[in-house]
Amino acid sequence: MIKTPLQWGVFFMPENFMKNKILVTGGAGYIGSHTCIALHEAGYDIVVYDNLSNSSREAINRVSTPIGQTVGFIEGDIRDPELLREVFASHEFFGVIHFAGLKAVGESVAKPLLYYNNNVSGTITLLEVMAEYSVKNLVFSSSATVYGDPESLPIDERSKRSCTNPYGQSKLAVEYILEDLAVSDDSWNLIALRYFNPVGAHPSGQIGEDPNDIPNNLMPYISQVAVGKLDKLSIFGNDYPTVDGTGVRDFIHVTDLAQGHVAALNYLNKQTRPNEDGTAKKNSVGFLPINLGTGKGTSVLELVSAFSDVSGQSIPYQFAERRAGDIASCYASADKAKTLLGWQAELSITDMCQDTWRWQSMNPNGYTKVM
Repeated sequence: MIKTPLQWGVFFMPENFMKNKILVTGGAGYIGSHTCIALHEAGYDIVVYDNLSNSSREAINRVSTPIGQTVGFIEGDIRDPELLREVFASHEFFGVIHFAGLKAVGESVAKPLLYYNNNVSGTITLLEVMAEYSVKNLVFSSSATVYGDPESLPIDERSKRSCTNPYGQSKLAVEYILEDLAVSDDSWNLIALRYFNPVGAHPSGQIGEDPNDIPNNLMPYISQVAVGKLDKLSIFGNDYPTVDGTGVRDFIHVTDLAQGHVAALNYLNKQTRPNEDGTAKKNSVGFLPINLGTGKGTSVLELVSAFSDVSGQSIPYQFAERRAGDIASCYASADKAKTLLGWQAELSITDMCQDTWRWQSMNPNGYTKVM
């Protein structure tokens, strides 16, 4: 049975922002929730669409506080075309920011069909419905994993793409789909933002990363050791050709990342705005991949030391064997984002650690789960 808008839990928004209305798929997740705040602050009207499979409704409740109003929320799956059609029929969207997707590398290896079904098939369904309603502006949540083991550093958008796990393959597959779509129909405007390593939390301490189980990512693991939820950190490999033998990554504050999405939408708004005589622009953006990173590498041990300094807590750790597929160093060239979008990362590793520690110490058990 098709749900009515009241059954979805939709909260309709003021009409004065209709031209800037954005559907945020996966908006209850870690990056999505932070981006919702940034979008609101930039004047965008948001509707969140999320199946809550690896996120929390409480995140959306908390987003409502800093923006000063209830966030439009629909509980739904991107693989549900009928529900998507009803959503698009009920709103005049300018575009979509597409975060919805599963993201655990280890789980993707164990359950590849789940990842391809959700991340790839789900995106196809979303694109098909967008086409039906002539909503052809999309910002896609891609990943630096599409670069695999880089041939040179820093990594720019022309670097060779390859992946070593189903999660990365699913992101790359969607990129290929978007490229082909742009070639087939020049009315599409498609930006793929390739994130490096998002960390940190909202400075209020109310919104942050809340893993469902044992964290897959380094920063939440460190913070849970610091708060006493986990005994020690395992560092996989201490014999890499890096400054201290541990892996080096480009960590970017999640609020900087959120601003990158606003910059991408602003770019699409500018590029697709009608000419002064009212006629439509003849040239579309097509498919445009853009890195979001700081351009600087930080080793695992450097991050552990910075977090310990900020929190005043000891971070016990042990070295373990390298994991298959891990690489020594990975950091971005973010020149394209600065040139095209006018965006660059502003916050430091210290800022990332301070905001993570504030979130973790204020919310030792993550979000209060809402039934």
